[in-house]
Amino acid sequence: MPSGVRRLMPGTLDEWLPPSILAAGFLARLYLAHLTFLNPDECLHYLLAVQLSLVDVYKATLTTAHPPLLIFLLYYWRGLGHSELVLRLPSVLAGTASCWFAFKWLENLAGRRTGTIGLFLLAFSPSLIDVSAEVRQYALLLFFIAAALFLFDRAMARNSPRGMMLFSLALYGALLSHYSSLVFALSIGLYAVVRFFREERQVRVLAVWLAGQAAALALCGWLFISHVARIRSLGMPQEIADTWLRKSIFHAGEDSLLPFVLRETIRLFRYLFGNGFVGALGLCLGLAGVVWLVRNRRALPQHSRQLAWLLTLPFLITATVSVAGFYPYGGTRHDVFLSLFAMAAVAVGMAAWTPPRRWVTPLLLTVAVGIANWSPSPGGPYIRPRDQAQTQMQQALLFVRPQPGRDSVIFTDYQSGLLLSYYLCGRSIVQFEGPFQPFQDATCGQTRIVVWQSPDWMFHAEEFPRILRDAEPAFALSGKRVMLFQAGWTVNAEPDFRQLLQHYGCPAPANFGNNILACEITVSSAAGDTTRN
Repeated sequence: MPSGVRRLMPGTLDEWLPPSILAAGFLARLYLAHLTFLNPDECLHYLLAVQLSLVDVYKATLTTAHPPLLIFLLYYWRGLGHSELVLRLPSVLAGTASCWFAFKWLENLAGRRTGTIGLFLLAFSPSLIDVSAEVRQYALLLFFIAAALFLFDRAMARNSPRGMMLFSLALYGALLSHYSSLVFALSIGLYAVVRFFREERQVRVLAVWLAGQAAALALCGWLFISHVARIRSLGMPQEIADTWLRKSIFHAGEDSLLPFVLRETIRLFRYLFGNGFVGALGLCLGLAGVVWLVRNRRALPQHSRQLAWLLTLPFLITATVSVAGFYPYGGTRHDVFLSLFAMAAVAVGMAAWTPPRRWVTPLLLTVAVGIANWSPSPGGPYIRPRDQAQTQMQQALLFVRPQPGRDSVIFTDYQSGLLLSYYLCGRSIVQFEGPFQPFQDATCGQTRIVVWQSPDWMFHAEEFPRILRDAEPAFALSGKRVMLFQAGWTVNAEPDFRQLLQHYGCPAPANFGNNILACEITVSSAAGDTTRN
């Protein structure tokens, strides 16, 4: 048997090692879900689900850039509680289950050794641990894609119409979770055509697959008419592409095609592995794995040879739609679905390597994953766990809450308003749908909160004087003590704003980690001016 498909180790170790890896990956996700406070995006998803009826929930989902499945799930799940851990449990379970489905898929196609290596990489990837410990769509997406890969391969191996029906259901789940699943649907569709063309299968299996594909096309059509067309008319995709996802979209005249694809592929692997050096090593091993599959096609079973196509198609399609300007490609969570194919390719490359000592491969895996988790630098918006610890948020809330018998005013930006909605008010105090007002104010107990509702989500130094001038007469802030509060993404990357606060009577903001700051100012009658308290 070729080295890339042989078993990992004989005896009992071969049996208990994968479940042990899975259990450790689950505990890592559970710990992170328990440790950290909700980020602004998580608060947004939870607040969308806090509606009076399922119809209202569906209407709320139309204001986002994602399909509705997660918000529907949260609508029912919140009945179990609304603590951070409870809200994140579906993602923790789905992210863990995706690792197991991917393991079984790889094991069936390329052997237990390859499957176990892939399981280890997926279970301990820092970025996959992160997305599996968040109230977001990505863990559900990974679960349905991994399940679809496994179910399709098993249905083909067993000539099972029922298995092909289950594959279609998993595909629908992916399509209803995140729009990046369209790339997967196209990839697995082309892969299936090749499999059906080269392998003899029962007519019933083909018929069920064709019926499932027709239903998937109908589902895509409904999503486009009811949702995608709507958000495109509002300019949401273009707004995102022109701001924080700009680097991941090809811009003709600014970017060169091949350097763009190469740069973003490197950024993608850095994101998936959580570290630049480990990501570059993973990219090299992944390329080696695909080359090994192509060069050794005569030594492998037919369905294993075709694995090279399935591992490369999603990358080619995503890069193509990015060049066309339709979807980001690079070091961003929007491409996290590619992790299943990236880690599979890396696993094939590592399994094909035969070191002189059996322990060398496990040692290298452990060291690489240890480096990635010990010093993560995934790129893009990222809050380190120590800066996102729940204790940081608890201390910040104690700082901004008024003393008994006193009223107070909190002045904050949009992403911080989402956090205060969940942590301070227990209800939404921001707008989800336009036309957006420049400011939104709400009263939570003895606290009045004024939220600046910018599409940029946060205060910046160059805009803050104008914002304060506009808010002062609108909310009668002149002469009042105002608590400035900012928390969430890239707060730690705004040194100019922190420096500006010195000129507004706040020489030393209270910092709760690197991603929460608060300071008290007194707004003077001269619009935009402040004096030291």
